[in-house]
Amino acid sequence: MIARDKDHANFFLKSMGYPVVPGSKTFFSREWARSVGHPERDIDGAYQYARKMGFPVVVKPNSGMQGLGVSLVHNRRDFYKAMRVVFKMDRVALVQQVVYGRDYRLVVFGNKLISAYHRIPLNIVGDGKSTIADLVKEKLRKWNVKGRRAKVDVDDPRIAIKLDRQGLGFHSVPAKRRMVYLLDNANLSQGGDSVDVTREIHPEFRKLAVRLTRDMGLRFCGVDLIVQGDIRQAPGVFWVIEVNSSPGLHHYSKMGKVQQKVVDDLYSKVLLSLDTK
Repeated sequence: MIARDKDHANFFLKSMGYPVVPGSKTFFSREWARSVGHPERDIDGAYQYARKMGFPVVVKPNSGMQGLGVSLVHNRRDFYKAMRVVFKMDRVALVQQVVYGRDYRLVVFGNKLISAYHRIPLNIVGDGKSTIADLVKEKLRKWNVKGRRAKVDVDDPRIAIKLDRQGLGFHSVPAKRRMVYLLDNANLSQGGDSVDVTREIHPEFRKLAVRLTRDMGLRFCGVDLIVQGDIRQAPGVFWVIEVNSSPGLHHYSKMGKVQQKVVDDLYSKVLLSLDTK
């Protein structure tokens, strides 16, 4: 399915007039670069492209899901490290410019927007006495009690890099009420938090998500946007980051009873549609 190939999805989205992340380009593992006849587009070619574009850049697997392998890199060392991680998952990597704004996931089923939420990267909030390591453990414990399953690996090198760039480490004790981000990507499956904005979303964004889903030939779709400003306002500057043909709703359903009912109702509609075929 085309939505699982991020580069092809971006090509079609751009051709249909949707704003996509600028400067996105594919590069290949050394073996695959030689196989497809583009040896210059290997990891070294990717680094030269990133350096020309200017750091920081985003590196991600072309067919990845749930934010796995997505890194914001600021220098040569971290770039090569991130690319090697990607090539363990996929033989094709994307190198992209960084765009800044609020991260939103809009979920569409049929001709209706069923949910929209603001995604916030994995973080902890200091209490003035606990280390970051202890705060992470406590957050994971609370998730376990609530039945939330998130793929958070405290040994993920991206977390160590993110902390280091803030002058912190796992043994640091952040001040009371200080929010410390542990990752750059905001996927809920990677430990991100969410704020439901389904009722507040501007009608034009609602229409855009439905239209994009239809244009991509999908019935069920998660549309990921970076918005400069607030999605409650009319669209201004924004980018379509990704299109997901099978958006997970487990983490969304754990936000509260309202969100759980939205998910339950959706699954009922899906099952009913199967029964009527």
